[in-house]
Amino acid sequence: MAEFPALNGQSVSYAVLQYPAGSVNPPHTHPRSAELLFLVDGSLEVGFVDTTNKLFTQKLQVGDLFVFPKGLIHYQYNSDAKNSAIAVSAFGSANAGTLSIPNTVFTTGIDDGILAKSFKTDVATIQAIKAGLAPKA
Repeated sequence: MAEFPALNGQSVSYAVLQYPAGSVNPPHTHPRSAELLFLVDGSLEVGFVDTTNKLFTQKLQVGDLFVFPKGLIHYQYNSDAKNSAIAVSAFGSANAGTLSIPNTVFTTGIDDGILAKSFKTDVATIQAIKAGLAPKA
């Protein structure tokens, strides 16, 4: 909706997604819409986790469709080390929203001690993860 205001009130939106070779769209969720992904070029490994923590995965080829249910954590991965992939995603909302799990957990100021306990690790590991997610200068 931010890029195309005419979507306001229409309950639909689209995104063209480009995946460079070897890239990942990290685990994320869309709290206000399901996502229908159509693969235009290349190949993608996709998956989502349902509310019972069961992982559903699929290897997509050109012309394949995949549905990510509303609000569930999902990802896309281009495992091809040489070729890019392109997909079109359709959403049942003009503003589906996106919550990146790594960014939401590690870059929003949640205390390092709380994260260390939550992930059953130490503060140094949490700080290393945070450093890896920090914007590059």
